[in-house]
Amino acid sequence: MRTTKARVLAGCVAALTVVLAGCGGSSGGSSSASPTSTVSEFNPAGDIPDNQVYVPYSPPGASYTVKVPEGWSRTTAQGVVTFTDKLNSIQLASAPAPQAPTVSSVSSTQLPKLAASAPGYAPGQVTEVQRTAGSAVLITYQQDSKPDPVTGKVVKDAVERYEFWHQGTQVTLTLSGPVGADNVDPWRIVTDSLKFQ
Repeated sequence: MRTTKARVLAGCVAALTVVLAGCGGSSGGSSSASPTSTVSEFNPAGDIPDNQVYVPYSPPGASYTVKVPEGWSRTTAQGVVTFTDKLNSIQLASAPAPQAPTVSSVSSTQLPKLAASAPGYAPGQVTEVQRTAGSAVLITYQQDSKPDPVTGKVVKDAVERYEFWHQGTQVTLTLSGPVGADNVDPWRIVTDSLKFQ
């Protein structure tokens, strides 16, 4: 009888030792995790991935080429070409213009139109910037996005609108994405890629 009890007790102690050892082994947390499980890249909403590929695009009949992210959907309406992917968009438009835009002319003519047409408009700045194709007038502002077709949710977008001019043609590049998204490098790639033919 004592032998049986001793065997049962010994078995319980052995089992308990295994359980405790297992619990102790897991206290190290990530020590048993694979290296790739902690290295995965996280992109906040609206961030364009660093490995995004860009391809040249020239609208039909246009006198310029610009690089746009590969794989984004393209639509054309009323002479404006729009590339979109998730929460970001790039719009391309051109029109005849007798002279180059200036900070003063854009502030007096375009800002009132934007304020009246952009939903939830919040003004930013109007500045002159340099890009590979030359000088451009940059308008920054915020506006409400279009409602999500499924949820109806609206987010606040940060907009960068570049006005380029070359030999009587004004090209407008409008880049937008959620406020807080880190798209400085992608937007620089796009605006620096503009080339007049």
